[in-house]
Amino acid sequence: MDSLLLFLGIWAASYAAHLALYFGQGVILTAINRRHPERRIQPKRRGEDRARVEILASVKSLVVTSGCLAGGIFLPMQGITLWPPLELTWISGIGMFALTLLLYDTWFYWGHRLMHVRALYKHHFWHHRSVAPTVWSNYSDTLIDAFAMQSFYLVMPLILPIPPVVLVAARLWDHVNGQIGHSGFEYFADRTTRFPSPMVCVTFHDQHHEHFNYNFANYFSLWDRICGTLDPDYDRKVGEFEQIRQTR
Repeated sequence: MDSLLLFLGIWAASYAAHLALYFGQGVILTAINRRHPERRIQPKRRGEDRARVEILASVKSLVVTSGCLAGGIFLPMQGITLWPPLELTWISGIGMFALTLLLYDTWFYWGHRLMHVRALYKHHFWHHRSVAPTVWSNYSDTLIDAFAMQSFYLVMPLILPIPPVVLVAARLWDHVNGQIGHSGFEYFADRTTRFPSPMVCVTFHDQHHEHFNYNFANYFSLWDRICGTLDPDYDRKVGEFEQIRQTR
């Protein structure tokens, strides 16, 4: 019973933190976007009209997301893992954080491709109702879709010695990156986010929502470039936004 209460407590804390971050960052990004209408990626669409629907869906799906993180923290605490978490040092912290991001990008790319298979797309379709994504779109998922993407944070700590602080930091990074990546406004386009760099900017995921069958990865364009799923207009569009930044 004590273990169950501990897990539920971690889950509740995780959910509360996710909600606070979701609404806090969402309000800040919305205020910034209103000051820069020229940076809207899809100027002919207003995704903000779906804000209420996206928020309601996100409040539900975050139960799953926070539960996956809670499980990834709780189970190693109970010794349910192949390897105990590494002692936290600068080397182990930075090394495992970088490894976690690389592994999650791989998990996300192939899991995302899988969710676009016809038999599973019904669980992912809801997310694509946001053709022009907004700051509120990041967690606008079905529960199954949320689990497919976020169960990484439940599974990886069971097979890799990820310190819990690193796991939380990686989830925090993913949250910040994801909400910015769905914002619908471009602020980071420059030569470091187009070929030959594997880094991406907001346009990358925005094009996935607009065109559906391109740009499946999360942090990097590497898998999409290797597998031929990069939007053919991505590098050119980044160059256009890069010029806008240089003239201001």
